[in-house]
Amino acid sequence: MEALKQKIREEGTVLSPSVIKVDSFLNHYIDPSFMQDIGEAFAAKFRDEPVTKIITLESSGIAPATMTGLILGVPVVFLRKQKSLTMQQELLTATVYSYTKQTENTISIAQKYLSPSDHVLIIDDLLANGEALQGMVDIVHKSGASLAGSGVVIEKSFQSGGQALREKNIRVEALASIASLENDQITFTEQEATK
Repeated sequence: MEALKQKIREEGTVLSPSVIKVDSFLNHYIDPSFMQDIGEAFAAKFRDEPVTKIITLESSGIAPATMTGLILGVPVVFLRKQKSLTMQQELLTATVYSYTKQTENTISIAQKYLSPSDHVLIIDDLLANGEALQGMVDIVHKSGASLAGSGVVIEKSFQSGGQALREKNIRVEALASIASLENDQITFTEQEATK
C-alpha cells in the first residue's frame, strides 16, 4: 500500500534499530479517511474468505479492524489486555509479551463472542515478534472457530514474528513491510509477504 509507505516515510520516527513510532497516523492520532483506506486494503486481501468476525487487540488494532469490519459487513470484537469487573467468567485467554511496552499481559475475550461456526480474521497494527498475534491465534483455536488469516498494517520483517507465524501455515498479510530501521533509515521490503 503505497500511501501507507509514504505516511511511514513522512511521519514515522525511528527510535532505535528495532522501534518505529507511528502514533501520528496509526496508534494515537487517527485520520478516519486514511483508516478507511486501510480497511479497504484489508477487505480486498480477504474478500474471498467467508469471514464472519474480526478480532483485534485493544487499543491500537481497533481502528483498522473496525474499518475492515465496516467494509466486509462483519462485527468486530476486541480482546482486552486487562480483565475488567464486567468480564468475570467464560473467558478465552492467552498470555502475551508486548515488545514495545516490555510487559506481559493476559489477553481475554468473552467466550460468547466466538463460536465454532465463526471464520475469524485477525487485524492488528504492528507485527514484530508476533506474540500478540500468536496469542490471538491461540484464542481462535481455543474457541473452535476457523482462522481466515491475519492482516497487519505494518510488519517489521527483520524481526521473527511474521516468519514464525507463516511457518505454522498462518496467513499473514502486511500492508507495509519494513526490512530495516538501521541508521535511522526506513527500508521497505520489495513485496509485502503472504503465506
